[in-house]
Formats: sequence, C-alpha cells, structure tokens
Amino acid sequence: MNATVRSSTRLRAAVLSSASASIRRGYASSGGSHYNEPSGHLFGEKPPPPGQKRERQDWEVLWYWGMFGSMAVAAVGLYYKPDTSISKWALQEAKERMEARGEPTEYRP
Repeated sequence: MNATVRSSTRLRAAVLSSASASIRRGYASSGGSHYNEPSGHLFGEKPPPPGQKRERQDWEVLWYWGMFGSMAVAAVGLYYKPDTSISKWALQEAKERMEARGEPTEYRP
C-alpha cells in the first residue's frame, strides 16, 4: 500500500511540474511566433514591373468559376423558389372551401 501511494505521488508531481513548465513558457507546442510581418504589398505579393501582367496561379480560374457560378445557380434557384408562405396557403385553402360551398371567390365592391 505504501509503495502505491508513493508512486502515485511521484506521478502527480511529474504531471504538475510539466504543466507548470508549459505555463511558464506561455505556449505548449511550438517554438516561435506565428505572426507574419507586414510587407506593405496586397496579399504579400510584389507588384510586377511596369508593362507586365501578373501571372495567375492554377487555382484562381477554378475558384472564380466555382464562386460566381455557384452564386448564379443560387440566384436562379431563389428566383424560381416556390412560394410556401402561410398566407398564400391560407388564401388557396379559403378559395377551395368557398368554391366547395358554391360561394363566389371574387371580390366585387
């Protein structure tokens, strides 16, 4: 019994000492700063010399088509979306019930 108490006390002391060491460092895993110093250029790219065009990367065209194509599909889908509002349903239901009773459904002042 005495040996198990001592071993658990040693284990607890080892865990606490490693935890306090990581707290003293300020961070537990990495060795350096994760901050990128500003370069003064947009997205960190240097502008091309005058008279030259910027070279596109391989993923850019695919990204443009995917982004704006999905926006166009969403816009068309929202434009043709069926009207599922409660007021539209209630109006349709009222007209059906009035026609079933033989009452006129058109308003005439």
